[in-house]
Amino acid sequence: MRSTVLSHTRRWLGASALALLVGIGGVSTAYVLTGQAATAQVQPAAQIVVPPTAVPQAGFADLVEAVKPAVVSILVEAEDSSRTVQRGGGQFQFQFPDLPPDHPFHDFFNQFGNGQGGGGQQGAPEPRRYMAAGSGFVISGDGYIVTNNHVVADATKVTVVFDDGTEKEAQIVGTDERTDIAVVKIEGTDLPFVKFDEAPPRVGDWVVAIGNPFGLGGTVTAGVISASGRNIGGSNYGDFLQIDAAVNTGNSGGPAFNSKGEVVGVNTAIYSPNGGNVGIAFAIPAATVKSIAGQLIENGSVTRGYLGVSIQDVTRDIADGVGLANAKGAIVREPAADGPAAPAGVKSGDIITAVDGTPIDDALGLSRTIANKAPDSTVELTIWREGKEIKLSVKLGKLNEEVADNGQNAPTPPAPVAPTPSSVGITLVPNSDGSGGLLIQDIDASSQAASKGLAVGDSILEVDNKPVSSVQDFESALDAVKARGLNTALVKASRDGEARFIGLPLGN
Repeated sequence: MRSTVLSHTRRWLGASALALLVGIGGVSTAYVLTGQAATAQVQPAAQIVVPPTAVPQAGFADLVEAVKPAVVSILVEAEDSSRTVQRGGGQFQFQFPDLPPDHPFHDFFNQFGNGQGGGGQQGAPEPRRYMAAGSGFVISGDGYIVTNNHVVADATKVTVVFDDGTEKEAQIVGTDERTDIAVVKIEGTDLPFVKFDEAPPRVGDWVVAIGNPFGLGGTVTAGVISASGRNIGGSNYGDFLQIDAAVNTGNSGGPAFNSKGEVVGVNTAIYSPNGGNVGIAFAIPAATVKSIAGQLIENGSVTRGYLGVSIQDVTRDIADGVGLANAKGAIVREPAADGPAAPAGVKSGDIITAVDGTPIDDALGLSRTIANKAPDSTVELTIWREGKEIKLSVKLGKLNEEVADNGQNAPTPPAPVAPTPSSVGITLVPNSDGSGGLLIQDIDASSQAASKGLAVGDSILEVDNKPVSSVQDFESALDAVKARGLNTALVKASRDGEARFIGLPLGN
């Protein structure tokens, strides 16, 4: 099972069971009743009577029996080119220089290519070969199967095993590393398949996971959806379902069903401090899987919309600094020079609060929303700028999965200027590398600036969306913020070349 918060692990986790037997009282008494007394019932006064309406669920046997023929195990033979195996002398270094030429050990050494006494050649490094196992499920009668990208990555051969033991070799149709979705195909007609849930599941709904944990194909576990919209480290698009059905290594790519036998998610990751199941697993929502799988089947690859902005979350301080009532949306650090947003009028410091009328909660939400849009489509952005809401239309580009480094040579730095203390506990000096802004040379550890994460070496680029190149510019911008009745200033700072926004309180 893949994990970011997770780890690749092959360890077994043992299970233990504890049975607890409780006896009432210290004496066991038998009653023999005859005649009319036999019709009486003996009942302790404090006995709890369960109401007849509290009937336990009938279980999931019928559901499992119906969907299991469409759930498969995925067996993979693969090569990892990033790790190699040295054939020959790289593994065995026999050092017997005085060994006679006709000694029989020469034949033994030469089979490893060590070159001792027979001219053996050391073999070249070869990719490490390995075998892996995962899960998947059939989504069409003609043999398309969904699994995880990390299950079939680097695969040289993929074998699909059905619940009845039938094995078929599969071909990889397409993979998408960003969402960890892959589609493979086997030959066949009228194969049993399952469909995706059309409505988003609710937290607390039942979920049944079927997969191939530790090579135990057809394993069924059940639980509930514990949470939705989870963002786990290492994911580009987040929005995972969290489930508490037991998921382990080998469940990757397997389906999570609702009580109607519809796929609500694809199991892809676990949180595990010890390598075993601890009741926290993550599944890719059905809506995402359906969209990605459809593109992979149709095109063999996935295309995504591209807005061309670097963004960050809107904190409470940032919202206060721009007069925004709710700390929601994504603030634009910088629009890309060659991206679609800049020509459409998007500026640094703009806060995108909605796309096509759909509210944006945070930076991840904006990334996910734009990625789900088609390239060359036009979207309407709702933007908070200078204390009011505006709308801009942007024609999206196509996301380039590999971002090029467009760094430029820095200009000649100006002569150094003496550092000057500011009114908010930081000592500033014009940036000596010529990139503009002010460099923090010292900071009061008890100041609000320090508490908000500013540190020596950071650059202050803007205050209240206005560039600053001197302490006078800096102080004038702060005064303008106070004059508007705001107690927090929006500060654009840079660290190691990465810009970010900070809401800097102006009170003591």
